[in-house]
Amino acid sequence: MNAAAAPVLLRVEALRFRHAPRRPLLEDVTLALHAGERLGLAGANGSGKSTLLQVLMGLLPAQDGTIELLGTRCRDERDFAPLRGRVGLLFQDSDDQLFCPTVEEDVAFGPLNQGLPAAQVREVVARTLARLGLEHLRERPIPHLSGGEKRLVALAGLLAMEPEVLLLDEPTTGLDERAQEHLAALLQALPQAMLVVSHDAAFLQAVTHRRLALRDGRLQPAPAPAARYSWTP
Repeated sequence: MNAAAAPVLLRVEALRFRHAPRRPLLEDVTLALHAGERLGLAGANGSGKSTLLQVLMGLLPAQDGTIELLGTRCRDERDFAPLRGRVGLLFQDSDDQLFCPTVEEDVAFGPLNQGLPAAQVREVVARTLARLGLEHLRERPIPHLSGGEKRLVALAGLLAMEPEVLLLDEPTTGLDERAQEHLAALLQALPQAMLVVSHDAAFLQAVTHRRLALRDGRLQPAPAPAARYSWTP
C-alpha cells in the first residue's frame, strides 16, 4: 500500500517507559501508522510489546515522548478517554475484556455506550457475529466459552464499535489452525488501520504490510519468516 499518501492515524515519537529507574522497557520508540495500514510487531516475551499498546491507549503513563491519536496530542486521561471508542485495544487476556453475562450482551455493550438506538445495536451485533462466524454463540454465557471463542468474542466487541484503529495483542491466542486462517482472512479484509502484536512471525507476514521487532526497548525491522500461510497480504 502507498502509506505515504494516507493520513497518519497514530504517531509516536521518542516514547520512553520504565517500570523501575534501572529497567527501561521502552526507550526512544518512534513509529507512525497510516490509514488502512496493517503494521506487525514482534519481540521476545517481556520485551514490552503489550506495555507499548497499553501506553498508546493511556492505560500506562509514558515517562517521556509524544503520542498522537487521530490528530489529537494525548497527554493524560482527558485526552485519551474520548478516543477509546475510535481506537480499539484487544487485550492479551480475553478475561480482562469480557464482563457481560452473554455473548450478545458483551458485543452490544460498546455500541450501546456510543448512544446507538437498541434496534440499530441489534443489527450491529447480528452483523458482527456473522462476520466472525459466531452466530451460534449469540446466547452463550461468557463463562461457558472456550479460550479461542473468548478471543473472537472480544474481537467482535471491538469491531461492533467500528473503530478507526485496532491495536491487537496476540489475536491468535487459543485459536486452532482453522480459526487462525479465518481470522487472518478477516483482518486482511478489514479497512481499519492496525498494529498487530504476535509471536507468530508467519501470521504477521500474512496479515500485515510491514513488520517491526521490539528489542532492548527500541524498534527495528523484523526478519521475514518462512511462509506458513497459503495467501499473501
